[in-house]
Amino acid sequence: MKNTFILCLFLSIGIFARGQTLTIRDSDSHKAIELATLISESPKAFATTNAKGQADISNFRDADRIEIRTLGYRTVVKSFSELESESFQVYLEVSNINLEEIVVSATRWRQSTDNVPAKVISISPREVELQNMQTAADLLGISGKVFIQKSQQGGGSPMIRGFATNRLLYTVDGVRMNTAIFRSGNIQNVINLDPFAMENTEVLFGPGPVIYGSDAIGGVMSFQTLVPKLAITGEPLITGKAVTRYSSANNEKTGHFDINVGWDRWAMVTSFSSWDYDHLRQGRHGPEDYIKDYYVQRQDSTDRIIRQENPLLQIPSAYSQVNLMQKVRFTPGEEWDFQYGFNYSETSPYGRYDRHNRVRNGTARYAEWNYGPQKWMMNKLSVNHMTNNFVYDQITLSLAQQSFEESRIDRSLNSNGRRIRIEEVVAYSLNLDLIKSTGKRNTAYYGVEYVLNDVTSTGIDENISTGTSVPGPSRYPQSSWISIAAYINDEYRLSEKLTLQTGLRYNHFLLNAEFDNTFYPFPFTTASINDGALNGSLGGVYRPSESLVISANFGTAFRSPNVDDLGKIFDSEPGAVVVPNPDLQAEYAYNFDLGLAKVFDDVVKIDFTGYYTILKNALVRRDFRLNGQDSIMYDGIMSKVQALQNAALARVYGIQAGLEVKLPAGFSFSSDINFQKGEEELDDGSTSPSRHAAPLFGITRLNYKADRLHIKFYAEYQGERKYEDLPEEEKGKDEIYAKDTNGNNYSPAWCTLNMKAIYEVTDVFAISAGVENISDRRYRPYTSGISAPGRNFILSLRANF
Repeated sequence: MKNTFILCLFLSIGIFARGQTLTIRDSDSHKAIELATLISESPKAFATTNAKGQADISNFRDADRIEIRTLGYRTVVKSFSELESESFQVYLEVSNINLEEIVVSATRWRQSTDNVPAKVISISPREVELQNMQTAADLLGISGKVFIQKSQQGGGSPMIRGFATNRLLYTVDGVRMNTAIFRSGNIQNVINLDPFAMENTEVLFGPGPVIYGSDAIGGVMSFQTLVPKLAITGEPLITGKAVTRYSSANNEKTGHFDINVGWDRWAMVTSFSSWDYDHLRQGRHGPEDYIKDYYVQRQDSTDRIIRQENPLLQIPSAYSQVNLMQKVRFTPGEEWDFQYGFNYSETSPYGRYDRHNRVRNGTARYAEWNYGPQKWMMNKLSVNHMTNNFVYDQITLSLAQQSFEESRIDRSLNSNGRRIRIEEVVAYSLNLDLIKSTGKRNTAYYGVEYVLNDVTSTGIDENISTGTSVPGPSRYPQSSWISIAAYINDEYRLSEKLTLQTGLRYNHFLLNAEFDNTFYPFPFTTASINDGALNGSLGGVYRPSESLVISANFGTAFRSPNVDDLGKIFDSEPGAVVVPNPDLQAEYAYNFDLGLAKVFDDVVKIDFTGYYTILKNALVRRDFRLNGQDSIMYDGIMSKVQALQNAALARVYGIQAGLEVKLPAGFSFSSDINFQKGEEELDDGSTSPSRHAAPLFGITRLNYKADRLHIKFYAEYQGERKYEDLPEEEKGKDEIYAKDTNGNNYSPAWCTLNMKAIYEVTDVFAISAGVENISDRRYRPYTSGISAPGRNFILSLRANF
């Protein structure tokens, strides 16, 4: 009798343990749904499904309300007891109309957009699989809400709401990627990230300094890489994917492999990707001004102009890249979660194509203008603890170390002198983030942050004829930049229809730089900044019905001067040189958002967001004097002296609008369009359009889904930017723009037609294909220095296991 009782006890435990594993499937195909999210407010719990559609929901016990969401499906809300009565099996119905989703970027913690007054979007891995984007910059662009500028093929500088570069913030697994040398000019650091290794990508529009600190003026781009998945059923969990891809416009050859191995307590994920791109071919039909039918080649100790057999090739633009990621996870119990992650990315050297377009005396200005290998490495350790005490319900400690290396190599035509400038940044960060629910209606998010950047800059002048080299002027002073901050963000649900959110952050920043006066007679040898900024936000979300959401948000933001602002020497344009200015202060922004989203009969969804941003103390290039001189010799040219100064007031306003329509027979239609206008003060008190306020742009799509097939037809477009509407600093850049009928520079309007498709041959194998720029248009996105691909055929094979 005793043995029988023990046997029954163990059987009941086994049945209950299996009952705590929830499986989520598609209601039509009964296929498992990966990365579906489950969230509960009481108790505080969150889970995502693995590749088998399974999630451990033991932490949701006694929950009255569990929200189950994933993009492309109708949200389901059930209690734990309801799930138990249904044998822990959930079937989701396909729906292209969603008013809410789960996001992380708003507070560093998972929240429903129901409670977030700022506009946040997600880009799902399923969309990335269909679109087959080559870089993480292109990944952001498929949203239709982020504009991407490129100066070379190995590039991609996002523009959001009239801001870009160091007025936007990048995070990877919650770690700040912006460094002290992020510049105001276009940057390409985002290509270090691997689109294949992304579990989710989010964009928060508008200021985010309460959570993220300096630079988060125009928005925050949050990249979440693959998280190791634990086994749930007792059997080891082994999942992964292998991808190979070819694209015709640049002869792309790409391969990727990742594998997840999970046990009860331990899990690990390994990811490796390799890309190889040839010179990029531009379209056949478009402005002749974009064609450069030559390149420079060194022959017999002489630089020779070589005429191209194919004038549509943009030489030099070829490059390659490798990415490696390794993560390990350990959960000693339900309350603790330890994760370590290693990321490494390295590109080959690649040409900066817009500089190769520059001419002098009727011929090529440069024989070489290349970026050296761009390297990024990150080590991150995170510790998460779940409990229920008077200080926190959850706490996460994140320790990270990153190293960045980039370099610039240039040489004038038929000159033996090659300039090499190498920049290295080592970044350390500590984040302690806590969450505490004080009752069913109130949740506080708070924490502290410490960031240290050490900058080492080296200059080398090389004689390619003799092979000798000597020290040259560095691009930056040897510097350190420190940020110390504390923040609190409070979410209060006033009623079932109204949620308020307010936050406050104090940030103290320090910068110390040491200048070498060997090459330039600066009137100083050191410079320092020791200052602070207080920022806040107040917003609310009102949901009068299940089909209508209204949100409003007011927030301030700041950007502390960094090493690039304070200490850089560079040629901003022919005949002008920017020199250091040690008297800089922080920029401040004030932003207001108003958003509305409405669903009609579960068939049509419209959403609008209007915003207005004022940037005070804006850092802009202005004429300057160095030792009383308004011009100095730089790179053999008498150049006008300029410096960054807190000299302008800038304004940006605009509208983001979206439309989604669910059509019969598996069809759906959607469109995103963005209008923004920016202006900044000039020296004489007049105004000029802001450089990073893109022209009207958007994407319109027609989708078809049927069982294993998904097809997308879409048009991508940009409005014209006339000469008189160009920023003053852009009007003289002949190497970038087309010529209008008066011979002035301008950015023409353009539109491309595209098609993508993916077919799941089996549960393991899938084939995807597409044609981009079907009409083979020759075009350049606004301020880009290289034309976009011409007609591009894409073929990709994928295996999921």
